[in-house]
Amino acid sequence: MATQQPSAEGDLARVLGDLAIELESQSDPEGLLGEVVLSAVHVVPGARWAGISLIEGRRVESRAPTDRIVAELDDLQSTFDQGPCLSALREHHTVKIDDVTADERWPRFAKAAAERGVRSILAFRLFVRGGSLGALNLYGDETNGFDDDSIAIGEVLAQHASVALAAVAAESQFQRAIDSRDLIGQAKGLLMQRNNVDGMHAFRMLTRASQDTNTKVIDIARWLVETHESELKRSE
Repeated sequence: MATQQPSAEGDLARVLGDLAIELESQSDPEGLLGEVVLSAVHVVPGARWAGISLIEGRRVESRAPTDRIVAELDDLQSTFDQGPCLSALREHHTVKIDDVTADERWPRFAKAAAERGVRSILAFRLFVRGGSLGALNLYGDETNGFDDDSIAIGEVLAQHASVALAAVAAESQFQRAIDSRDLIGQAKGLLMQRNNVDGMHAFRMLTRASQDTNTKVIDIARWLVETHESELKRSE
């Protein structure tokens, strides 16, 4: 009896399943983004290049591009303030361009993309319930390069990426909170020792200095600790 070969759908399901496990175990943000874009190029039909655009304050920052073309186009979207990535972010939907030379929505961006050999584009919004995180951008070198399967697979990949990115962001925020608390604690200890005051008084000194100098408490605490460590090194 012949061995049954796995179907294409079965292979794809296994790839996406393995990717979900890989993303969940990935704690390094840059490594995480790299896994997402490389997987997109390999599993999404029609994708030759890929990248992720993340929201950094009011800016959109290009991250983990698989080729310099991707980084250049992401930068141009920010410069022109137009393009499929920005539309996916602002209008909260998937953007598909079958032929950049015929698309009239973003003429300056379309012209720049065509000059770099891009012919078709897919942009997926990356989000969690709290709000938008960024966009997964896929670029093809053929017109009509992305079909319904491309959209379906890309949406699954974008969902995995969104969850993983949110988890990394939450973990990073939690770690920053712990680091800040420890730093403030060290600064309070230094002030208590130097000024012979209790902990509450030392914290009031930090907050008063923050108000008087218009400087964040954590920055004042960091300055106190770094100054103390520098003095110790000089005395050695």
